Amino acid sequence: MLADKDAMATIAVKDLAAAKKFYQQKLGFSPTGTEGPGVVTLRSGNSTIVVYESQFAGSNKATSATWGVGKEMDSIVRNLKEAGVPFEHYDAPGLKREGDVHVAGEFKAAWFKDPDGNILHINNQ
Repeated sequence: MLADKDAMATIAVKDLAAAKKFYQQKLGFSPTGTEGPGVVTLRSGNSTIVVYESQFAGSNKATSATWGVGKEMDSIVRNLKEAGVPFEHYDAPGLKREGDVHVAGEFKAAWFKDPDGNILHINNQ
């Protein structure tokens, strides 16, 4: 029923202007042209991210969105760091940390937060 349909990340924020600046200027997303009161839709590869204002923004303690970035992992981490994006560090079984990147064998992962504290994740898959 839904298996052949594209999914989108839906991320709640308190300050849409600050979120747009972060997602567009720091992460490099472009608007799709779909914008309304309290909401903007951004292009992410062949997918979209809906960023919308909500009083419950930042209350999620788990990952809100994940991007598989493949072989570009190290350069993306470096570019995000240069853009002033701080990374989160977690103690997780089976993962060791190399700088801001968590590693398990060939798997690499990094987490960071948007201005509302939503946890975002990239990995080399």
